[in-house]
Order: sequence, then structure tokens, then C-alpha cells
Amino acid sequence: MAVYYNTPTTYGTAAAVNRFFAHLGDVVGSIIKWNDARVTRNALSALSDRELDDIGLVRGDIERVAMNHFIR
Repeated sequence: MAVYYNTPTTYGTAAAVNRFFAHLGDVVGSIIKWNDARVTRNALSALSDRELDDIGLVRGDIERVAMNHFIR
């Protein structure tokens, strides 16, 4: 007598949950990156032109510095 068990696995569910939390982590990471850029932008914008010149920046560099695209 042969017995065949057809029990569903939870692998599909586990993979879906894993993808969900990976996506959630990406969203949270993006929010943290956006907030860091916002704080940097606000801090540099509060400086005077003289203070920016002291650290080797001009007003036009603020956005690139905030987004970490600044190379000098």
C-alpha cells in the first residue's frame, strides 16, 4: 500500500514575507537618507557666505554636498 502526502509548504509564504521586509527596509533606508540630506542642507544653508567660503564651499555646492555627490 502506497501513501502519498500532499502537504503544502510554507516556503512561498516565507519568501513573500522576506520580500516584504526587504522592501520595507529599502523604504526606511530611503527615508533616513532623505532626512540626512535635509538636515545637512538646512545646516549649510544657515551658514553665511563667509563661513561657507571658510570650508571651501559656495551656495551652489550645498545641494551636491547634501546628496553626497560633491567631489573636490
